[in-house]
Amino acid sequence: MAKDWDIDLNADLGEGCGDDEAILACVSSANIACGGHAGDADSMRTAVRAALKLGVKIGAHPSFEDRQNFGRSEMQLPAEIVYAQVYAQIRALQAICAEQGAECVHVKPHGALYNQAARDLALARVVVSAIRDAGAHLCVVGLAGSALITAAREAGMPFAQEAFADRRYNPDGSLMSRQLAAAVITDNAEALAQAKQMVAHHSVTAQDGSRLTLEVDTLCLHGDGAHALALARQLRAWLDAG
Repeated sequence: MAKDWDIDLNADLGEGCGDDEAILACVSSANIACGGHAGDADSMRTAVRAALKLGVKIGAHPSFEDRQNFGRSEMQLPAEIVYAQVYAQIRALQAICAEQGAECVHVKPHGALYNQAARDLALARVVVSAIRDAGAHLCVVGLAGSALITAAREAGMPFAQEAFADRRYNPDGSLMSRQLAAAVITDNAEALAQAKQMVAHHSVTAQDGSRLTLEVDTLCLHGDGAHALALARQLRAWLDAG
């Protein structure tokens, strides 16, 4: 049966807080924590092996070096520090991939780095520069319509515009802060309905009820949620059914 869309489903994994291998069986791409907010050589190796076994595309998931706050605290760092941190984390995962006979094909920033680079073009350009220097073939994964996508386009880098099944949106297209109780959608039926709207209708309904247009290449679900595995299976079944 022909599908009406061809969309990637990704999850942030290797963070030590989820049923990684079961979720990997549902997704087509994995963003693997590479030391900034979580992860080490052993966890990266485990995640890469699992992804290889299941034929899942492998990507780096770098962040500000802030393990204490899981990379979710905003930082104002010199450009050269951000560049060095992002570049080093990507290279760390690439080294594990080379060891295991795998390839790192994309990079998706994590947490505060992701959100700041979504709205700050100068920071986004630094992040994209580090990604490009780690490999000009690497696909930049960023929030749909964000500054990170603009920076990737400027640099001639491949990119994928991302939307979130389980996160609520502000009217400007940014994600609601996790400091707000309503930021994460915990009801799987609601998350699935939002994903369907994003993919089938290229839009999302913001928290204030306004409707935003979205171009979506990849859908993210968070592997650390209490109902993450059930949602992953529901999304996979729906996407496969087309």
